[in-house]
Amino acid sequence: MTDLPRVTYSNTGEDFSGVHAHLDAIIPEAEARLLGRLRPAFIGGRDRNEGTAVEAYSPIDREILLGEFPQAGPALVDEAVEAARSAYPAWRDLGWHRRIAVLRAGADVLEQRKWDVSVACLIEVGKSRLEAVGEVEEAIDLIRHYCDEMERAGGFREERAGASSAERCYVELRPFGVFGVIAPFNFPVALSVGMISAALVAGNSVVFKPSDAAGLTGRLVVEALAAGGLPDGVLNLIHGGRETGEAMVRHPRIDGFAFTGSNAVGMTIMRAATSAQAMRPVLCEMGGKNPAFVTATADLGVAASGVARSAFGLSGQKCSALSKVYVERGVADAFQEVLVETTNKLVVGDPRRANVFMGPVINDEALDRFTSACGEVSSVGTILLGGNRLEGGLYDRGPYAAPTIVTGLSNDHPINRDELFAPFLSVLEFDDLDEAIADANRSAYGLTAGIYTGDKAELDRFLNTIEAGVLYANRASGATTGAWPGFQTFCGWKGSGTSGKGGLGSWYVPQFMREQSHTLFGAL
Repeated sequence: MTDLPRVTYSNTGEDFSGVHAHLDAIIPEAEARLLGRLRPAFIGGRDRNEGTAVEAYSPIDREILLGEFPQAGPALVDEAVEAARSAYPAWRDLGWHRRIAVLRAGADVLEQRKWDVSVACLIEVGKSRLEAVGEVEEAIDLIRHYCDEMERAGGFREERAGASSAERCYVELRPFGVFGVIAPFNFPVALSVGMISAALVAGNSVVFKPSDAAGLTGRLVVEALAAGGLPDGVLNLIHGGRETGEAMVRHPRIDGFAFTGSNAVGMTIMRAATSAQAMRPVLCEMGGKNPAFVTATADLGVAASGVARSAFGLSGQKCSALSKVYVERGVADAFQEVLVETTNKLVVGDPRRANVFMGPVINDEALDRFTSACGEVSSVGTILLGGNRLEGGLYDRGPYAAPTIVTGLSNDHPINRDELFAPFLSVLEFDDLDEAIADANRSAYGLTAGIYTGDKAELDRFLNTIEAGVLYANRASGATTGAWPGFQTFCGWKGSGTSGKGGLGSWYVPQFMREQSHTLFGAL
């Protein structure tokens, strides 16, 4: 279907009627073909069925069986690590030219299979149609972007002048060995592929554990990359929950980790990696408490659109999701009115339907967290919209929450400080933009932030003083969300990251490598 427009996170004004018509035609068939099957681990190029097979169900409807996933114990984790370690020398020695050829072939396979993977992502996570298709497009671009970066940098090898005419010097970046990749549920394709492909193009081999809520898409991603020609053992898949992840983190023969998820888990991995004799790299993206600012000079319609999309897209379950918006007091009432009107138009339901913007949250634990927050507000603040779980029909078969907007909470209320990961937005009023930015900067996190303003001085103050790695201004498609490889980088500051350099840009792949200098004498 090459005549259909490409879906990204920014081109929200595009005519996607053809995309929806295509999805109308393929979703039932893809469901029947993809769902309900045993999805084994993949180690050393072979399927492995060891471990208790756990059934997983869609959050859209608890009656939809996604498949069965054998849970990897410590022995199978050992085998996956040893398979990766055995495959590593040949993959490293293949050279970057041939590695990027293999990975580009994998990207081509993923592109050929993008509709299947999109449907799987939609049903497994509860994403809207366009969010799911856009995510797979992003994953394809991530592979190609990291290959392009390796090519642009000449394999990260630099010739330098010697200290004397008799010597030649080179500096190059070399892979670490085996990387453990631990991925989250919310972007099960793009985040998995981004971490995996960066590790692989750098010359490492990989042991990959998808979220236990996203084993289907994890398996489909591995199948696509393997079909591109990856040698056996270079990419290994294991399924499991916390115990499997802990076995990976404790494993002495994994040389580095790439992780996306909560700050608590990411810092646990970091502490484990520093407890050995030699420090292992830990590349983490760990969520945020992302703010936006709406000043009196803003276009309130544009601001309401961007705020609603970033607060309630994927039911607020993005690390970049907007969770609090600071509004200048003089326009607060007017903005809230437009925001409520905009949010009321968002359809919540089965994301297999074309008109649905917001599906369920991922599980009952997430729904409980949402309802608990709503209960807290009822005694200390005001619920402008929502504030309840949805009930009746399909809503009774999955964890559906109403998009919720609250006001009146103190700046120090836990809801305004702690990551909630739910469709829940707190509105805070301000008189002075500098004070509002300073309050946002007191957060332990620093991932994304946005502003709506018509004043250049206000924009400059925001850009120069907000403590976050990904900034947006006056964006109708999303106040704090929507980064894309090659255009925006995605770097978490403070408790949102570990390295000061993020994905999607030029500084990600080198973090999967280490520096080595060569000083050569003579003719050889």
